[in-house]
Amino acid sequence: MLVSTMKTGPLLDLISICKSMDQLKQIHLQAFVRGVSLDSFLCFKLIIFCCTQNPGNVDYARQVFDKTPEPKVFIWNMMIKGYSHTSRAECAVSMYVEMLRRDMKPDNYTFPFLLKGFTKRVGLECGKGIHCHVCKFGFACNPSVETSLIHMYVLCEIMNDARVVFDTCLKSNTIIWNWNIMIAGYNRSRLFHESRKLFYEMEKRRIMPTCVTLVSMLSVYSKLKDTNGCKHVHGYILDGKIEPNLVLNNALVDAYAACGEMDAALAVFKNMKTTDVISWTVILSGFVNLGKLDLAREFFDQMPVKDSVSWTAMIDGYVKQNKFKEALMLFKNMQDAKVKPDEFTMVSILTACANMGALELGEWVKVCIDKNKIKNDVFVGNALIDMYFKCGEVGKAVDVFKKMPKRDKFTWTAIIVGYAINGFGNEAINMFNEMLNGSIKPDQVCYLGVLCACTHAGMVDEGRKFFAEMSIRHGIEPEVEHYGCMVDILGRAGLLAQAYDLINSMPIRPNSVVWRALLGACGIHKDVDLAEIAAKKLVELEPENGGVYVLLCNIYAACNRWDDLHELRTIMRIRGVTKIPGSSCIEIYGTVYEFVARDRSHFRSDEIYSTVEMITEDLRVFGYAPEAFLDIGD
Repeated sequence: MLVSTMKTGPLLDLISICKSMDQLKQIHLQAFVRGVSLDSFLCFKLIIFCCTQNPGNVDYARQVFDKTPEPKVFIWNMMIKGYSHTSRAECAVSMYVEMLRRDMKPDNYTFPFLLKGFTKRVGLECGKGIHCHVCKFGFACNPSVETSLIHMYVLCEIMNDARVVFDTCLKSNTIIWNWNIMIAGYNRSRLFHESRKLFYEMEKRRIMPTCVTLVSMLSVYSKLKDTNGCKHVHGYILDGKIEPNLVLNNALVDAYAACGEMDAALAVFKNMKTTDVISWTVILSGFVNLGKLDLAREFFDQMPVKDSVSWTAMIDGYVKQNKFKEALMLFKNMQDAKVKPDEFTMVSILTACANMGALELGEWVKVCIDKNKIKNDVFVGNALIDMYFKCGEVGKAVDVFKKMPKRDKFTWTAIIVGYAINGFGNEAINMFNEMLNGSIKPDQVCYLGVLCACTHAGMVDEGRKFFAEMSIRHGIEPEVEHYGCMVDILGRAGLLAQAYDLINSMPIRPNSVVWRALLGACGIHKDVDLAEIAAKKLVELEPENGGVYVLLCNIYAACNRWDDLHELRTIMRIRGVTKIPGSSCIEIYGTVYEFVARDRSHFRSDEIYSTVEMITEDLRVFGYAPEAFLDIGD
């Protein structure tokens, strides 16, 4: 036995300084070469390395375990820990079951190791079975086991059971980590009010929070837009009760920014001893969310270090404010800075491409996604579908849809709306029915696409049916946009009286979209009297919008109401109302050019206008004569 110990000692020393699995395997091989017997302690050391190091190898640990003579409970525990550590909870449970079959009783370390690997994916019933064993073996009030049980239920998103364990064991009321786990669990399950109530209970019991507690609570207060809650947490720092670290300071800045309190967020930011890219990005995002893009860009340009998140935040800000050209220019700067975009960047850029009709650039983005192996998730797929449809590439949009391994309700909405805006009404409705057959519940936007499809396809009866089904079948109350679609459906079909009656029966106030739909229909069917009513309502809602006057002028002209036309133009001149200049975009070799009516800012404007005049002259030769009296801009 003395010889065995002498031979084992050097091997144990080597294991203690081992740095990789390759080295460990060499040490293990030396044991065989030297004829060293593998006692339980040496096996334990080998298993510890395999189960705790990164990278380890729990399968290799299992091979060692199977050759271990009469493994003790601590060796079983280490194997269970190894499986849990590598997210193989099923194997950990199998190991535990095998342990019981060999008449080996668990100790106070077994259950914490075992429960650590449980998540919602693994299965709640198995977790509850382990809970029964905890009680059976008398560990229900062991602090470590109790914490592990709470954590297991939280990870499984069963907060009621987590709360039962939390409330049952009296010791939990003094262990701060249990409070932190519960507060974070409520937050994760979006039960923000429960998080706040538990935090108040914690303060009532005079349990001092930690930085972890306060970070969780700041996340809660940011979701609830609770400025007073943010100030309350801030008080712990100002009173010197908590020494803030970088994570806590960033969370405080983020919470103030989420509540729209940018002055408070900036004050905290400026007083921070150290900042990082997250600190700067939080301030940037705060200004973006308030629509203050100039301030956001000023902060962005001052950032000492920019990562993909900060670039994406600024790009997304431009996209949300419909500044698509600026978004694309900034994306080019991001490429020049050699910052690799992620899937969120690509979604923002695809949205910009969709709204500008930049097909070539959108195609390049798709190639970039594939080439750089950017995560092509459901959000990217949805953005690609939207981009292709808005650029008129219906076939490519459908191809993306068919190849998507996973779809959500927004995917179906994108395909339905896309078909609708491209005039494929029947296809949109067929897709909607396929969606319903797949037990996917539609939302307001989805029904908007269906009604839009009925509009383009002239399906009056189907439109009425879908409009009624919204509330009757799916409990979705129609919003003003849905009423606008119905007015458009009826109006285009010449059912102007029914459209007007629908407006008068609306339970919500009609907006400009509704009245404009009626006015447009009046123009198609030359109903001057109803057009005047709609125009009057539009002027009340949008007194500075010259487009309303232009629509009515067009109707007067189409009906030969010249006196009314000239009178309306006189009113426009007196009120100083002018038509907003129209604009259009064109993409040439991946570059998007925007042109505004009468704009001469382009460096080749002389050539452009010369070409326009030449085309106009050619049109005159073929009998085209522009209706100059409708040029309201004169």
